[in-house]
Amino acid sequence: MSAEAAGAGAAPLTRVLAEFVVGTRQGDIPPLALDRAAMSLASTIASAAAGLSIPSAAIVRAMELDAGGAPAAAVWFTPARLPARAAARTNAVCSDAAAADDSDMRSIAHIGTIVSTVSMALAEELGLGGAEMLRAMVLGYEVAGRIDEALTPGRMRRGFHGSVSTVFGGAVAAGTLLGLDEERMTHAIALAATSVGGMAIAADTSWAREWHAGLAAMLGLDAARAAARGFRAEPSVLEAPRGFLSAMNGEAVKAIAQDLGASWDIVTDMAIKLMPGAHPFHAIAEAASEAAIAGNVRPDEVERIVLTAAQLADWHGPTHPTDLVGAAHSFVYFVAAAVADRGFRWEHIEPAKMADPVIQGLLARVVLDPNPPPLPDRFPHRHGGTVTLVLKDGREVRSTCKAPRGSHAGGLEWADVEAKYRRLVPLSGLAPDAVEASLVCIRSFRTGGDVGALTRRLALPSLGEHDRH
Repeated sequence: MSAEAAGAGAAPLTRVLAEFVVGTRQGDIPPLALDRAAMSLASTIASAAAGLSIPSAAIVRAMELDAGGAPAAAVWFTPARLPARAAARTNAVCSDAAAADDSDMRSIAHIGTIVSTVSMALAEELGLGGAEMLRAMVLGYEVAGRIDEALTPGRMRRGFHGSVSTVFGGAVAAGTLLGLDEERMTHAIALAATSVGGMAIAADTSWAREWHAGLAAMLGLDAARAAARGFRAEPSVLEAPRGFLSAMNGEAVKAIAQDLGASWDIVTDMAIKLMPGAHPFHAIAEAASEAAIAGNVRPDEVERIVLTAAQLADWHGPTHPTDLVGAAHSFVYFVAAAVADRGFRWEHIEPAKMADPVIQGLLARVVLDPNPPPLPDRFPHRHGGTVTLVLKDGREVRSTCKAPRGSHAGGLEWADVEAKYRRLVPLSGLAPDAVEASLVCIRSFRTGGDVGALTRRLALPSLGEHDRH
């Protein structure tokens, strides 16, 4: 018998979260949180443009196009329309494949990708406005972020990928747009808890990373839709023995429901990628490029590049990457490229840059400090590091970056998000005027805006080569 049926003890955590979500109105959410949701949406669309022709994204898109269904929501950068769940899945895979979507700095879970793709697909289907969509995104991010914070770093040590928590973002965002009451939202959250698995090792080394994102988007939306029809799950699934938090080796479980609404995770913990690849390396890449610039260092002057970053002690990425997946997960490559080119930029995930002989010559010179300082808390990925360039003439040039640009701590501005959007969205083939018009649509969402108008501006007149095979 469930805890709810027994009527004993405190309310299940799913119900506490549901009560908060259902009771939070548009005016309860600060403008900055809604603005960050719009930034996340812009970043997700930009990343999807970069991922459009990646084979994993093309395969999932072709699968969903073959399956077909009611033309309810747009498949970005194509003329196609699919059921909302299929569109959300397809767009999420496309965005995550490029390794250019946003991350939560506590665990590097890509919550923004899921709440953006689910909210946009469902808002379009339901004919809702941009303001309603941003509210759903903020609330979805809040629940997913709080749950994943309680799982960090336990779920990673158990081997589970962030998709097991991002699915809550999809479920809550969809449930909000569907207008679920407290009872149904409780069951949507409970269903999300038992919907997604994902192995971290597969996400670190293969296309499984974006496969997970597609499942989180699709199954989160499914959980909300099933709950809307009266499907019931186990309300105590989060905190019960043998439940979700126990299985994922959760910590600080009580903190999930503390001070709800006092601050917003999409403001404090979301970071927009202003360079490609895994977010834990962005601050380190910034430190490396700043050291090279400050010392006016040429690559041929470098004897060693020493990284002082406690979170890297257990990280095992490739040292000589040859593809996007390898480059995205190689701190050695990040640092070598940042020293060689005095910055790590979007072109560094292209094969030509990976084969650059100057960068290749620096890869073997990157070493980890054997005595890094201890981590100050249990969130390994939100801490930066120090890079020391040891030169052949005996000089040392050192730089420290505590948080990357694009994060709340490192500074996040619309100018940076717009620059990313203008750099990546044209990769889809979208015309310059459509790029600018779509960006104007996103910026208008806080005061209303038309979701359908945005998707129309993102549509291309014909399917690309990858979609025809």
